[in-house]
Amino acid sequence: MIQFSNEKVTVFQSILFQTTSTVIQLEDLILVVDPNWLPHEIQEIKDHVDAVKGDKPCYLLFTHADYDHIIGYKAFPGAKIIGSAGLANYPEKEHKLKLIRNFDATYYVTRDYPIEFPELDIVIGEDGQRVAIGSTTLTFYLAPGHTEDGLFTVIDSAGVFVAGDYLSDFELPFIYHSARAYEQTIRKAEQILQDHPVQLLIPGHGQHTTSRAEMDRRVNMALDHLKRMKQAILANDEQALEQLKLEHGFLSDTTAECHKDNVKIMRQELLEETAKEV
Repeated sequence: MIQFSNEKVTVFQSILFQTTSTVIQLEDLILVVDPNWLPHEIQEIKDHVDAVKGDKPCYLLFTHADYDHIIGYKAFPGAKIIGSAGLANYPEKEHKLKLIRNFDATYYVTRDYPIEFPELDIVIGEDGQRVAIGSTTLTFYLAPGHTEDGLFTVIDSAGVFVAGDYLSDFELPFIYHSARAYEQTIRKAEQILQDHPVQLLIPGHGQHTTSRAEMDRRVNMALDHLKRMKQAILANDEQALEQLKLEHGFLSDTTAECHKDNVKIMRQELLEETAKEV
């Protein structure tokens, strides 16, 4: 379904995990971000692209390699592909493809395109890297923490900040890579909001926002959660850690397991820091 639309940007939202896909109409290209999940949802995105594309080239941007975000890759033949160097060199590509195949097999889903891992035409390896396509400039920032290969994208001409799996309205941090890097990435997002004319923030899951106050709230929500988790780990306060677990949206075995992983990763990093100081 369409969550948001204006003259340049259309944000689609899957019924699964409130995952977003975004189509941005720019002067020199059509940019499609993370097309997902179900075949009819991807078809809706394709139909929209076909309706607005004209003779502009189509580019696919992948914010990171989680399988729900790359699942629609081959549904757009001929598109140019953008992603991070971490995605280009992802060490477990076949594992991600296996997750897609298992999902489709579990729910008897059939697709009219092959399941493959994205092969990049444009590789982003540096913070602040700019890519000019005609008169349009895209600015990219590396965003590790949730995963190692995360990528932020800012399009000043459209006032858009595509945040990947950060800055959701309801999701608290899911840390698969590094708690330390996650905090640094959120602080980078805070700086991006100061340095760029962001009018529309689009997370990978949940609702977009056009409110600067709401953007700031999401930054502070993530930083506060990480701060209190660190304090609880250092104090061996299991009650506080349990409370943090209960703050996740849509409480489930999955969020409980993610919280457990968050604590494990942060605890290990804190132990490593302590060992260095001794």
